[in-house]
Amino acid sequence: MTFSAQDHSMMGQALQLAAKARYTSAPNPAVGCVVVVNDRVIGQGFTRPAGGNHAEVEALQMAGEAAGSTLYVTLEPCSHQGKTGPCVQAIIKANVARVVVACEDPNPKVSGSGIQQLKDAGIEVQVGLMEAQAIALNKGFFKRFTEGTPWVLVKMAASLDGRTAMASGQSQWITSPAARLDVQRLRAASCAIVTGIGTQEMDNPSLTLRITEEQLGVEDSLQQPIRVVVDAQMKMSADARLLQAPGLCVIATLDEPQQREKSQALVAAGAEVIFLPAQGQHIDLQALLEVLAQRECNQVMVEAGAGLAGAFIAEGLLDELVCYWAPKLFGSQARPMFDLPIETIDAHLALSVKDMRMVGEDIKLTMQPDKDY
Repeated sequence: MTFSAQDHSMMGQALQLAAKARYTSAPNPAVGCVVVVNDRVIGQGFTRPAGGNHAEVEALQMAGEAAGSTLYVTLEPCSHQGKTGPCVQAIIKANVARVVVACEDPNPKVSGSGIQQLKDAGIEVQVGLMEAQAIALNKGFFKRFTEGTPWVLVKMAASLDGRTAMASGQSQWITSPAARLDVQRLRAASCAIVTGIGTQEMDNPSLTLRITEEQLGVEDSLQQPIRVVVDAQMKMSADARLLQAPGLCVIATLDEPQQREKSQALVAAGAEVIFLPAQGQHIDLQALLEVLAQRECNQVMVEAGAGLAGAFIAEGLLDELVCYWAPKLFGSQARPMFDLPIETIDAHLALSVKDMRMVGEDIKLTMQPDKDY
């Protein structure tokens, strides 16, 4: 299918608009839309927080009169009634002549039906322009619907020799303030933050979002991600800072009678406790991810020690690894990045570097595992 230079320009603008929603649209995808008449943009918009307008409605409301227009949208318009009405009906009602869609919606409630309804209404529809960029912008949303689990991003901060804490457990602070602010951006893009009981006991973190809308350049209000503590033996104290902070704190533990009994104090302190099956002596992390997907989490960020972070990798659950490398040496007695037993060179986990940049004094590497690891 051939697209003009004008088509590429307008879809590029729609993608820029979609990026404005990437911190605030969840559980909905971040979508951008541009309405054009005679090579002139008459309306544009992006997804507002859940319950608010979708991008197409925002753009059509700005346009006012859109008869005969071309509408560019980064994701197939929805065709079902959710918290808002179906966008396809708004497009049809506006007498739009042509719709250019970057990619189909993976949600089975839509998944091609929105495109078909537009065609049935006599609207010209073209699909596939800048598809890869549109999917990448909503990688967690796509994975949740295609695989039943969220996108899993593991974040680590390490010294140049790959150490994340001293032998005593001391780890604050490895990286610069600029890197720590950048981590806040990762948190803002995540629906849930997962940590382990070891990190909770050592650092007593709050794991809250401490970045403002102004710093992120977003118009809508940010929401605190769900904080999840993987605590197989229910060791967590009811006085933990995680339970004092705003937002929901979830304790994931084993589905055993003694854990159910121990959970009562944490529930009384404001936590929600979920009981999961075991995998060996530990919690089944796949089951945890499936529960989070059922709660409409698109992206999960793992901020944990070597044990839990290594377990996500060892079990083949890693989608993205973000490492902040500080120009420091901690020495051989310090703790490693991952508990990840690998016996031979041939058994290594291969990663592809997707991005590398300086953040303050530190090096930020964004990597993804090679397929089928």
